[in-house]
Amino acid sequence: MPSNKHTMSSRLSYAFGAFGNDVFFATLSTYFIMFVTTHLFNTGNSAENDRMISYITLIIFVLRFVELIIDPFIGNAIDNTVTRWGKFKPWVVVGGTIGSIALIILFTNMGGINKSNPVLYLLLFGFVYITMDIFYSFKDIGFWSMIPALTLNSREREKTATLARIGSTIGGNLVGVVVMPLVLFFSMKSNGGTGDSRGWFWFAVIVATVAWISSIVVGLGTKEIDSTLRQNKERTTFKQVFHILTHNDQLMWIALAYGLYTTGVTLVNSLELYYFTFILGNSSAFSILAGLNIVTGLVAVALFPTLSDKLNRRKLFFWCIAIMLSGIILFSFAGGSLTLVLIAAELFALPQPLVFLVVLMLISDSVEYGQLKLNHRDESLTLSVRPLLDKLAGAISNGAVGLTAVAAGMTTGATASSITPSGQLTFKIIMFGLPFIIVSIGAFVFYRRVTLTEDKHAEIVDQLEKTWGKKFENSQSDLIDLDQAHTQYYAPIAGTLEPLATVSDPAFASGALGEGFAIKPTDGRVYAPFDGVIRSTFSTRHAVGIESDSGVVTLIHIGINTVSMQGTGFITYFDKGQRVKRGDLLIEFWDKAIQDAQLDDTVMVTITNANALPQLTFKKAFGSQVSKNDILLEFND
Repeated sequence: MPSNKHTMSSRLSYAFGAFGNDVFFATLSTYFIMFVTTHLFNTGNSAENDRMISYITLIIFVLRFVELIIDPFIGNAIDNTVTRWGKFKPWVVVGGTIGSIALIILFTNMGGINKSNPVLYLLLFGFVYITMDIFYSFKDIGFWSMIPALTLNSREREKTATLARIGSTIGGNLVGVVVMPLVLFFSMKSNGGTGDSRGWFWFAVIVATVAWISSIVVGLGTKEIDSTLRQNKERTTFKQVFHILTHNDQLMWIALAYGLYTTGVTLVNSLELYYFTFILGNSSAFSILAGLNIVTGLVAVALFPTLSDKLNRRKLFFWCIAIMLSGIILFSFAGGSLTLVLIAAELFALPQPLVFLVVLMLISDSVEYGQLKLNHRDESLTLSVRPLLDKLAGAISNGAVGLTAVAAGMTTGATASSITPSGQLTFKIIMFGLPFIIVSIGAFVFYRRVTLTEDKHAEIVDQLEKTWGKKFENSQSDLIDLDQAHTQYYAPIAGTLEPLATVSDPAFASGALGEGFAIKPTDGRVYAPFDGVIRSTFSTRHAVGIESDSGVVTLIHIGINTVSMQGTGFITYFDKGQRVKRGDLLIEFWDKAIQDAQLDDTVMVTITNANALPQLTFKKAFGSQVSKNDILLEFND
């Protein structure tokens, strides 16, 4: 097993990657459009400026819709990647490098051609933007797809994702804290608190550099697990991509609910800086809000494991939505009161990290849901859905923000005093009314259609684990010839020997998982029953698959329904592919934890390829006491 030091190093590297990822994404989805509407076009002709802003927002909108088609194929390409560094890290590093360079270019006027040759500028803008977006997709999808690869355990995923969300919460909100101070620091002119093009350029350079460094840290500091459940017998072809996605019904309903939710939320978040600049007339105060968001975001993330346990994810989701909607209502009536604005904005911001984690866990769990339903595991393809929806929401909000800025008069040269009452009303309808409706519809879809709970996911993982040995069954067409030295199978644990048919788990009792036996344990230590190789490691640590040097394949499974314990009370001492000697300690478990969970602690043992072996002969009678030094089985020709 990886050391605690290495595990923590990997988690911290992943968290820093999330920090850089959200620094980049927040800049792109929220603050880039501010640069476009207030600084990129300053021809002296307001009609021409508005027209060019409309063209840019349209280009962004269209290109993001193109990515609805591209992103699943990016996820599939990552799933089919095989390198010495893994399938994810190369894309994180390459995507982070190219995406960062492109972002810097986007925060320039490309040598002044935005004025001298607007058509050429628009063409180059479209090329650079789609290049940036594609490589950012490779990085983003690859990064978040690593969660199922880092662990198969639903609870352990929560710990990893929670730490990552701490990083992303700090990153996404820290941009809001520093954006205006940095822009104004590097600007030659303050321009009513919005800075100038020079200030925005150096802000982009800093963001791009941080994002690039974080991708390098992820490449160097993280490690994927190697598990039988992550192995596909065949790759997903391009023709199968949409079949895989559309036939994973839980993934599709989660995607629809989250897509509506994130569109409404992103629209509000994208307009907040405009509110502070053109409604309050105090853009510097936006740093106060962003600073508060960091604090409340970290508190929310820290509370996630406790809240998800006490409320479960489904209830937590609806509580979060209720709080957010109340924040939108209060925000719409806050007017020019900074105090009310901050309170309302925090009510709206506080639940966002929690909703993100709930959805991320649900989409991660839908990997195994799809694997069980479709008999194929597609990690990156499945996880590509979430960043695709976030980017689509960013595109829709950018388009809406650009058009809203034009309609409300919040473009180059505008100030709070120049915004008319009609412009303010238009702005508030788009910032508050439209998101309230969209988020409410998303919550309704979630309520009616999303049914993938923590308990259901545990059952799915249990089914996948129990069937892992069937490939050995099907691959053996002739009997395996066992020599005398490899015909003995020792007891893997001390206790009372019982017939497998008497256990209360139908899958084992029926013999569907292979011939074998059960032991009512008197000790909490599981030992290797023969010399061999660890062939299957399970995320919940309650089972192990071993193949002997002569070809005997066995599954040792501790307890009934112990998958629901999510690894609590179990310690393993092996890695997949590790050689073990007969009598080596493999697993320790705390029997009291199983009893406290009101579960059966019977250890069930099957020979999963028994149909390809000589006849099994028991050397001990059922009902007798056995220990690790007792021979239980022999295989006779």
